[in-house]
Amino acid sequence: MKLWDKGTSVNKLIEDFTVGQDRELDLYLAKYDILGSMAHTIMLQSIGLLEKDELEKLMSEMKAIYRVAEKGEFIIEEGIEDVHSQVEAMLTEKLGDVGKKIHSGRSRNDQVLLDLKLFAREEIRQLVDASNELFDTLITQAEKHKDQLMPGYTHLQVAMPSSFGLWFSAYAESLVDDLTLLQAAFKITNQNPLGSAAGYGSSFPLNRQLTTDLLGFDSMNYNVVYAQMGRGKMEKTVAFAISSIAATLSKLAFDVCLFMSQNFGFVALPDELTTGSSIMPHKKNPDVFELIRSHCNKLQALPNQITLMVNNLPSGYFRDLQIIKEVFLPAFDELMSCLKIANFALGEITIKENILDDDRYQYLFSVEDVNRLVQQGVPFRDAYIRVGKQIQQGEYHPSKQVAHSHAGSIGNLCLPEIQQKRERVVESFDFKKMDSAVKKLLK
Repeated sequence: MKLWDKGTSVNKLIEDFTVGQDRELDLYLAKYDILGSMAHTIMLQSIGLLEKDELEKLMSEMKAIYRVAEKGEFIIEEGIEDVHSQVEAMLTEKLGDVGKKIHSGRSRNDQVLLDLKLFAREEIRQLVDASNELFDTLITQAEKHKDQLMPGYTHLQVAMPSSFGLWFSAYAESLVDDLTLLQAAFKITNQNPLGSAAGYGSSFPLNRQLTTDLLGFDSMNYNVVYAQMGRGKMEKTVAFAISSIAATLSKLAFDVCLFMSQNFGFVALPDELTTGSSIMPHKKNPDVFELIRSHCNKLQALPNQITLMVNNLPSGYFRDLQIIKEVFLPAFDELMSCLKIANFALGEITIKENILDDDRYQYLFSVEDVNRLVQQGVPFRDAYIRVGKQIQQGEYHPSKQVAHSHAGSIGNLCLPEIQQKRERVVESFDFKKMDSAVKKLLK
C-alpha cells in the first residue's frame, strides 16, 4: 500500500531503492505517528470533516494500535511503504471508509516532520536524564576525592598540581554546557509543523493551534514553507547538541585510558570491567572507555553528515531528506549507551593515593614556589627567574605545599554552584507540558 498510489505500478528496482530503509527506520516513529494522527483526527472533527461517532471509532482503534507500538510489537507489513501507510491501512481494515478520512488536510511531509519532532523531544528527555545521572556520579566522585592531588599537564608535560576533585568536576560542568545546548535544540524541536501539509498549507480551515495544544508543543512553526524547511534543520540542530555531549565523553574516555596506563597509573578499574589479551596474560585493557571514545568520535561527525545532505537544497521538499533518518534516528541509542556505561564505570573507578610523592612530579610545584616568593615581596619576574635558575642548576627542592583558595580551584571546587547551574538548566526544559498533553490524548 502507498498513500500516493493512483493505480500505476512502479518498477521493483526503483521501488526498492526509493523506499530504502524506511520500513525498518519508521519503527522508531510508530508511537509518534499514532499520537500525531490522534491529534489531527480530533482537529478534523472540530472543523466538521469527521462526525463525532467516526472520531470515537478512530480514537479507540488508534489507542489500541498505540498500545501495540508501545510494546514494541508494531510491524510494517510487506508491501506497505512506511509507518504512515501502515497506520492508515490498519484503520481502514478495521473501520472501512472511516479509516481513509484521516489523511485529509495533511501530507506525508508534515506527518514525518511531526513524527521526527515528537520522537526527538522524547529522546532529548532521555538524554537529559542520562546526562543528569552521569553528572551526579562525577560530582559525587569529585567530593569524595577532592583532597587527592594529581599532576596537571599542558602539552602532555608535567605542569601544575591538580586534584581528582578538580578533574571529575571539570567534566560535570562540561555536561552542564552540553545540556544548555541541548535545551536550545529542544526549543527548536518543540514547535508544531502539522498543518503545513506538503509545505504550502491546505484549503481546509485547519485549526493548527488545537493540534499544537493537543500535542503539548510550546508553539507552532507558523509559516508553512518554513515548517517544511525545518526538515533537516531540526535534526542538524539536535545533532550539534548530541555531538557536544559526545565530545565531553570522548575527552573523558581518553583521560581514563591515559591515566590507566602503567606510565601514568593514576586510576584503575575492577577486573570485571576490563578485558584481556589472547597472548599477554598480564593485560587489563580499558576497552569500555576506548569504545566510548570511538562511538563518541563517530557521533561528533553527525552534524556534518546532516549538513552535507541538506546544504544545497532550495526550499520545498526533496527525497534527499529521507536519508537523514538513517544517521539521525539511531544516534540517540548510541549516545545513551555511552552515557550509561560511562556512568557505571566511573562509579566503580578507584583512585591511586599519594601520586605526587614520586620525584618525577617535583617540578609541578615550581609555580607554587614562585607565587610564595611573590607573596614575600619579590617581583613576579624576579621570582620566576630565581626558581628557573634553581631548576636549571639542579638546586630546586620543592616545598610541595599547595594552597589554592579562589573560586573553581583545588581548594574551592564550587561544587554546589556547579550543581545549581545544572539545576537551572534542567528545570528550563519543562517536560511537564508535553507529558500532560500526551497523557490526556491517550486517556
